[in-house]
Amino acid sequence: MDFLKTELDPVVEIRLSPRRDDRGAFTRLFCAEEFRAAGLAFALAQSNLSESRHRHTLRGMHFQYREAAETKIVFPITGRIFDVALDLRAGSPSFGRWVGRELSADRRNALVIPKGFAHGFLTLEPDTHVMYLVDAPYNGATEGGVRWDDPQFAIDWPHEPAVISDRDRAHPDFSGSAL
Repeated sequence: MDFLKTELDPVVEIRLSPRRDDRGAFTRLFCAEEFRAAGLAFALAQSNLSESRHRHTLRGMHFQYREAAETKIVFPITGRIFDVALDLRAGSPSFGRWVGRELSADRRNALVIPKGFAHGFLTLEPDTHVMYLVDAPYNGATEGGVRWDDPQFAIDWPHEPAVISDRDRAHPDFSGSAL
């Protein structure tokens, strides 16, 4: 695994390193020892799979409030996504800034979304499956969200969403309350 800093600390891109032979490939998705060596503390509590049938499906921008904040490792196992992390941490020098990366099953890359960040993605191919490794169990009572196209953040999505849930469409503009 290679851990690459992004322009928005502490968001990290991970490039997975498959081992190939005549059978195909084997790729380690998570290794606590390698994460610790890279300065990332992560204790796996839950694993989730998102399935999107249509290209340009938008999911987000989601977050968990302070007491239930999560760190996520997000990677596609099929297809491609434009993945976004938005800094909503109180007192952060990068508050309100976002970073986006194209992640794909072919490129075998992932993004670490730290606590205090909103997260969302847009599928770039049909039949995209995205795996999340999460360091806290999901708590629906502490989930929040901001609108994917909130002008305060001006996220530069590569395409207009074609599919978005009513719930995600109804997220409000950011109210000014940091996480």
